[in-house]
Amino acid sequence: MKIPFVNLKKQYIQEKQNLLKVIDKTIKSGEWVGGSEIVSFENKISRLCKTKYCVALNSGTDALTLSLHLLGVRKGDEVITPPNSFIASTAVVTHLGAKPVFVDVKDDQNIDENEIEKKITKNTKIIMPVHLTGRMCAMDKILKIANKNKIKVVEDAAQSIMSSYKGQMAGSWGDIGCFSTHPLKNLNAIGDGGFLTTNNKSIYEKAKNLSTHGMQESRDNVRNFGYVSRMDNLQASILNYRLKNLKKIIKIRRKNVSIYLENLNYRRIYFPKEKQTELNTYHTFVIQLDKRDELKKFLKKRGVDTTIHYPIPIHLQTASKFLGYKKGSFPNTEKQSKRILSLPINQHITKTEILYICKQINKFYS
Repeated sequence: MKIPFVNLKKQYIQEKQNLLKVIDKTIKSGEWVGGSEIVSFENKISRLCKTKYCVALNSGTDALTLSLHLLGVRKGDEVITPPNSFIASTAVVTHLGAKPVFVDVKDDQNIDENEIEKKITKNTKIIMPVHLTGRMCAMDKILKIANKNKIKVVEDAAQSIMSSYKGQMAGSWGDIGCFSTHPLKNLNAIGDGGFLTTNNKSIYEKAKNLSTHGMQESRDNVRNFGYVSRMDNLQASILNYRLKNLKKIIKIRRKNVSIYLENLNYRRIYFPKEKQTELNTYHTFVIQLDKRDELKKFLKKRGVDTTIHYPIPIHLQTASKFLGYKKGSFPNTEKQSKRILSLPINQHITKTEILYICKQINKFYS
């Protein structure tokens, strides 16, 4: 049996007939940079995330960069964030000349909200929680801390489209929410893509302006020196098509997780179960266990492709040496980095394949 971690090829085969029509129609329209598909996508996302505004961008990374910039992050400022995210979360902070200040995580891999206030200084500008794996952080408590200290909040919601916490959608809690439509995400483009959400009209207008060279209404009038962060109209058309299936995809992924949980041996693995206050969309399904590397090799030999999100915490990356962190700085993150393993839950995997994976994992630990 051969079970891939993701199956983009199968996704395309299933969509090919309809997707090629969408692509052909968009190319024929002559709207390649900007256009009606962008407008439609932004409106749909605003309704989906229950926010007033959305700005379609070329990546989740640029969404984060623009967000921090628009909220005034400059050289010498500090941004509080966890050390177990994808590297982009920290990279955007350093690119703006600011300093990432890490807070360790809880057993569910999300930032420990009880440790945030201890890290706040006079230079703290932003709290940037990361909704890792599609599980949202405790946003009510984080906002309480932020409001008390008059600090802005940016949600790194790259992995959590349609996730919710206490009935409120990801991307609608903070001042700005930042999302990715990278091919590995639940809502995926054919290439890089992203967007930001906000309820602040001023932030929306500035983000829209900066994302397209700072041009105002025409190419002849430049309000600000901006960037090229806009989404292509073609990618927007693909995302508009795939948005129709997003709820179904998430439902399948949640069902796949339930099959795993019903059949894995809980004496050998740990998985933080979903709370009543959460609706997790499972960008990834990450279990924690001993002998992780040995199990990964064991499964590979039996045709099961797995991965690790992420084996080296950000504070221990070579690029982070200037921050002065060492091994032991964030014990929970470091412990988890040696125990976490992401199993396949893509919408194309079958129940038979999941049961096979469970059987192999249980066999390994028996």
